[in-house]
Amino acid sequence: MPRVILFNKPFGVLSQFTDKGTEGSPRPTLSRYIELPGVYAAGRLDRDSEGLLVLTDGGRLQKRLSDPAFKQPKTYLVQIEGTPTADQLDALRRGVTLKDGPTRPAEAEEIAAPELWPRDPPVRFRKTVPEAWLRLTIREGRNRQVRRMTAHVGLPCLRLVRWSVAGWTLDGLAPGTWIDAPR
Repeated sequence: MPRVILFNKPFGVLSQFTDKGTEGSPRPTLSRYIELPGVYAAGRLDRDSEGLLVLTDGGRLQKRLSDPAFKQPKTYLVQIEGTPTADQLDALRRGVTLKDGPTRPAEAEEIAAPELWPRDPPVRFRKTVPEAWLRLTIREGRNRQVRRMTAHVGLPCLRLVRWSVAGWTLDGLAPGTWIDAPR
């Protein structure tokens, strides 16, 4: 049975073990937090996103979790700029058409501000612009998809936290820590 690691990826950390980016100024990677040979991320989470990253040593499981064909649910807590309207939420629920084509329908609802850890650096605050939170579940995983979907309906993303993947959740897992997934 493959090993499965649940990691709460902090803001600013790359979802890989090495940084092949700018020479001379390495960015934080998974190797700063996880010293386990043979495990790899099942999917990606952008550097400016936080939350649940699933790692495994099982190639089949990695494919099942990251390939959109398997339609594994991924739930995000999304802090947005603005107040969502019923039409905006309905558009997300129907799926929107992005530059790379239509998205699958998402589950989308406005929620109360969740109790999360403070982000470093903090999200910018503007007195004159309202903010709200959404819970958004998608069953694919294109590059920066949630951010592009919310922007498409006029709700720019301020903070993005992946809360769950395929039934595993971030519940009780502090940023920068990991556990072996319950079997």
